[in-house]
Order: sequence, then C-alpha cells, then structure tokens
Amino acid sequence: QVQLVESGGGLVQPGGSLRLSCAASGFSLNYYAIGWFRQAPGKEREGVSCINSRDGYTYYTDSVKGRFTISRDNAKNTVYLQMNSLEPEDTAVYYCATDTSNWYCPHLTARYWGQGTQVTVSS
Repeated sequence: QVQLVESGGGLVQPGGSLRLSCAASGFSLNYYAIGWFRQAPGKEREGVSCINSRDGYTYYTDSVKGRFTISRDNAKNTVYLQMNSLEPEDTAVYYCATDTSNWYCPHLTARYWGQGTQVTVSS
C-alpha cells in the first residue's frame, strides 16, 4: 500500500526557511520520481519541484528557482523540500506525489498523494 506523509509545515516570517519532509512507504524511492506540489487558497494546484529517481535530476518551477531545493534520502525513503527566502506568495498547502510507474519527472502522473502540510508565510 503506497502511502505518503508530509510534515514540516508551519508559520514563518517572510525571508525565513522551512524544510518539508515526505515519508514514503509501500514502495521504494530508489525507483520512482516524486514531486512537490502546492495549492494556495482560490488557486489551482501547481507543480513546485520534482526529482528523478534514476539520475537525481531536479526540476523547479520558475518562481522557486534559487530558493527551494529538493532532495531525497533513499535509506530513509524520504524526500525533502528545503525552502529558503520564503515569500507570502509561497503560502499554500504543500503535497508530495508519485505514481510508482515512472522514474522520469516529465512523465510523472501523480497517482498517489499525501495529505498535505500547510505553509503560511506572514509577518
């Protein structure tokens, strides 16, 4: 049974940092791409970042490039999203997702989702 559990969200001031975690079970991150998505109030869900399993190549949406870093720890079967220089526009519920079919992010269909973790950037 595939399960994804996010953690690490919270309230942070603009310019601050948070590290989100996505603990996976029921499959191995060694073999499948996994991505981070977010949904802000009144907006559609958007892809934030993704990491290939085979080569570790990473992808970022333009608005977070240079501020966010995705990484994975295969031994812990966990993916992280380090978020620095946070802005109020980063406020959203953050989700991790995978499909256990593809190692390559551009082919990710996001079949399995975690429950999400709230990130609020406000002074």
